[in-house]
Amino acid sequence: MDVDAATKVEMYRRMVLIREFELAAMDLFKRGQIKGAVHPYIGQEASAVGVCMALEVEDLIAGTHRSHGHNLAKGATPDRMMAEILGKATGYCKGRGGSMHIAAFDTGSLGALAVVGSGIPIAVGAALAFQMRGEQRVAVPFTGDAGVNTGNWHEGVNLASVWNLPVVFVLEDNKYGVSTNIRDSTNIEDLSVRAASYGIPGVRVDGFDVLAVHEAAVEAVARARSGQGPTLLVTESYRLEGHYAGEPEVYRERAEVAEQWKNDPIPAFHTVLLESGVASAADLESVDATVKDEIAAAIEFAKQSPEPDPATAMDYIYA
Repeated sequence: MDVDAATKVEMYRRMVLIREFELAAMDLFKRGQIKGAVHPYIGQEASAVGVCMALEVEDLIAGTHRSHGHNLAKGATPDRMMAEILGKATGYCKGRGGSMHIAAFDTGSLGALAVVGSGIPIAVGAALAFQMRGEQRVAVPFTGDAGVNTGNWHEGVNLASVWNLPVVFVLEDNKYGVSTNIRDSTNIEDLSVRAASYGIPGVRVDGFDVLAVHEAAVEAVARARSGQGPTLLVTESYRLEGHYAGEPEVYRERAEVAEQWKNDPIPAFHTVLLESGVASAADLESVDATVKDEIAAAIEFAKQSPEPDPATAMDYIYA
């Protein structure tokens, strides 16, 4: 498909934004300034950006415990994201969600959910609401490969298929569910074939290639929006960092990880943009510098933001 130059550069910017945000979050965690776990999205940036740039603001996503990238790709700002991770009152959830539970409603994020596969039924419910109200909106739940073996996943995909709901199920196959390789828990090489069990299309793409992901996502979103029902989109990638920041990673060989770093989607897309003449080296250096400044400002904003008032601890629990 034809993607204009401005869109390609924006794809690159969002991928770099996610990468720099995650590097900053990992650094803050290691310095003891972030409480709880931080699950970096490094290596999977092309998946979130390729999918989310196929969506409109009114379309909704539901994430996982590894959803900083999903939120940023959908339009969340790094200042409020960082404030949330640091538990500050200026965060998207007023400091109550933290790293694993960020919901940015104004950009179309229903929220990140720590329980594997738990975003599936929430997104399917949103899609049912769209259908009942006659709205041409789409719901996109993200889950990792480990989520494909949960009841939430099977029940959600089945229901969406039966009711022909406007959902695009994005399955990010990063090869590991914590420390378990997907090949040790699923006897299928291509996870997209599971779509056939539910009578919906299954598409498998290179999750390191943002343009390939975007092309598949555009088609799946258009299908859902036009009333043709759900699609399963599998993005094949790799988790280049540990399951969480500071993890010892004793379950995989260093050589395996080093080999996968050769597929890093950001320098790969950087090369594509240069060789195709879409952008110059100076253009992309400017993007990199601007993003670094934005992340630095986000960190400062978060650090200077107030802590939540203990007197409000019981607020915002009920709608």
